[in-house]
Amino acid sequence: MQPLAINEQRLQRQIDELALITEAEPPVVMRVIFSEADMRGRAFVKNLCREAGLVLREDAVGNIFARWEGSDKNLPPVASGSHIDAIPNAGKYDGVVGVLGVIEAIRALQQAGFQPKRSIELIIFTSEEPTRFGIGCLGSRLFSGVLPVAKAAALKDRDGKTLDEWRKIGGCKGDLSSVLLPKDCYAAFVELHIEQGPILEAENIDIGVVEKIAAPSTLRVGLTGVGGHAGATLMPGRRDALLAGAEIALAVERAATTTGSPDTVGTTGVFRIEPGAVNSVPCRAWLEIDLRDTLVKTRDGALEKIERAVPEICKRRGVEFQMERVNVDAPAICDAALVQTVVEVCGELKLPVKKMISRAYHDTLFMAQVCPTTMIFIPCFKGYSHRPDEYSSPEQIKNGVTVLAHTLAKLAE
Repeated sequence: MQPLAINEQRLQRQIDELALITEAEPPVVMRVIFSEADMRGRAFVKNLCREAGLVLREDAVGNIFARWEGSDKNLPPVASGSHIDAIPNAGKYDGVVGVLGVIEAIRALQQAGFQPKRSIELIIFTSEEPTRFGIGCLGSRLFSGVLPVAKAAALKDRDGKTLDEWRKIGGCKGDLSSVLLPKDCYAAFVELHIEQGPILEAENIDIGVVEKIAAPSTLRVGLTGVGGHAGATLMPGRRDALLAGAEIALAVERAATTTGSPDTVGTTGVFRIEPGAVNSVPCRAWLEIDLRDTLVKTRDGALEKIERAVPEICKRRGVEFQMERVNVDAPAICDAALVQTVVEVCGELKLPVKKMISRAYHDTLFMAQVCPTTMIFIPCFKGYSHRPDEYSSPEQIKNGVTVLAHTLAKLAE
């Protein structure tokens, strides 16, 4: 094989072009799953895959597979990939580096004359972000069987539109049960991603290799109080849904900061009220709470504290509540041999490397139920992510893609 030549200018141009496909005004990136912008983004990526000579297919929930066929089709393929959907007010690198970077890695391997024995497959996952249905990693949850088909079919957006209705809009065909993958259908899965944290940049380290992914959970709370005129409804008799929600949000913060674990984080990321008028007492509120930790014990302890606080707060304030655990997931332990392979590649390339925990969760969390996994992290500016000023330099991205390409080559030989 000839030396690898990563074309960072081409890759950066493609990242910039994809960022212009957005539901919001650039530089903000927003591509909610199955929106018009998401569909155009998918078409853009699929076209790049065709140009690279990859064989495309799509499953019943819209996961996209692009395969570089190996010489031995009887061997399980090696896989890599990420997502291109983006939350409101996002940046252009989250997920995208791990999709377009795979295409560039494959191009570099092709140009170097590499002939894979195992097929190499790019996976573009459906709805890694929880924006549409309130649950993240929809495609990989279905892959792994972590999300039962019946529960997936019951998913609805805020307007009551079902997953099946959105699948039809997205052109997805087939039964959801067909998405499930058999265990060990892939020899390995490696995801390239920006760190979304400040550690690599602060320590001036080029590459992180992930050993463990934190355990996430999501709690949904609906509150029903009593509305009324803001002037005529006196304070002693109020049953304000917003104030009950505010107390719950503070209870989330308190639960997350008192576990004794530095890795416990709690976020009330969604807080909506009705009727939303300045002169009206809020009668309804909806909260979605994200709680995670690298340790299941402390995460679950904090979750239980929140679940005990909700009825106490609501009883005291005369507000009715509904509470649902949307997901309570286990952490993922990455494959030690795969981690070591990435470390060895970094040594050969003379790139400083650090073994890490991923406190953000990714599709790799669920791919770990299917096959051996790890992740390759690259630094990002001040750890910023999920915001328009998210940034990794072309050189940092090139380093990550180079490590990925060499790793895929070793695994596919």
